Amino acid sequence: MGSPQDSTNSLHALPTPVTRAGREGLEAILAKPAAAVIGLDFDGTLAPIVADPEQARAHAGAVPALAALAPKVAAVAVITGRPAGVAVRNGGFAGVPGLEHLVVLGHYGTERWDAVSSTVSAPAPHPGVAAVRAELPGFLDRIGAWQGTWIEEKGRAVAVHTRRATDPQAAFEALRAPLTDLATRHGLIVEPGRLVLELRPPGMDKGVALADYLRETGAESVLYAGDDLGDLPAFAAVEKLRSDGLPGLLVCSGNDEVTELRERADLVVDGAAGVVALLSTLAARLG
Repeated sequence: MGSPQDSTNSLHALPTPVTRAGREGLEAILAKPAAAVIGLDFDGTLAPIVADPEQARAHAGAVPALAALAPKVAAVAVITGRPAGVAVRNGGFAGVPGLEHLVVLGHYGTERWDAVSSTVSAPAPHPGVAAVRAELPGFLDRIGAWQGTWIEEKGRAVAVHTRRATDPQAAFEALRAPLTDLATRHGLIVEPGRLVLELRPPGMDKGVALADYLRETGAESVLYAGDDLGDLPAFAAVEKLRSDGLPGLLVCSGNDEVTELRERADLVVDGAAGVVALLSTLAARLG
């Protein structure tokens, strides 16, 4: 459905979604911004993808764009697989004037940070995560998959990255089945991403988190932007809501690794820089 759009917009012209549903979503946001929710992934959407996720930081223009846009809409929700506190730190969201309407839904909505209280709320962690964390180094070593892979600690989840392997995609495919077996033994699931396999508790994903938050806020329209496989449930949630009459706009932060996201998007922009340009343009258009 979607195709790349020119993200070099002036602050006077928004790009045109390629689908009718996307155009209706954008029109609804423009017509009644105070009832619109802007949902955003973090890595690859607000922050460029980097080899070491610990070094990921929001695009330089992200916070100014969000600070300009947030007061004009019902809320901005950053929905990420990262711990909420890590996304807040790496995004530079704390203590920024204009971001009072910002929330960060971390660990796929299990954790929440809001700019008003500057606190994170969360339930007790799943015991399977600690068990997998202890077992994973030896497990990778035994199956001969240690070289070139590395483990990222995510608090309520743990992830195995293959981006540094000699053949990153082959390593990713080779690890998928054994890591799924490991996760299942400990009551977890595997969430695949861009050369990363995340082992986490079941029951929450970005689609559930987004839909719950839209109900909570009484949103009448939504924009969601993402870049990875983990964003597909959020895309599906918006598609379901659109079929129920709530207008929505789906934006892909363009990449060549997750073609399904591009194909389902109403609008494709050029990575984090394109997302920031879109948000800045939208804020300017809302006056």
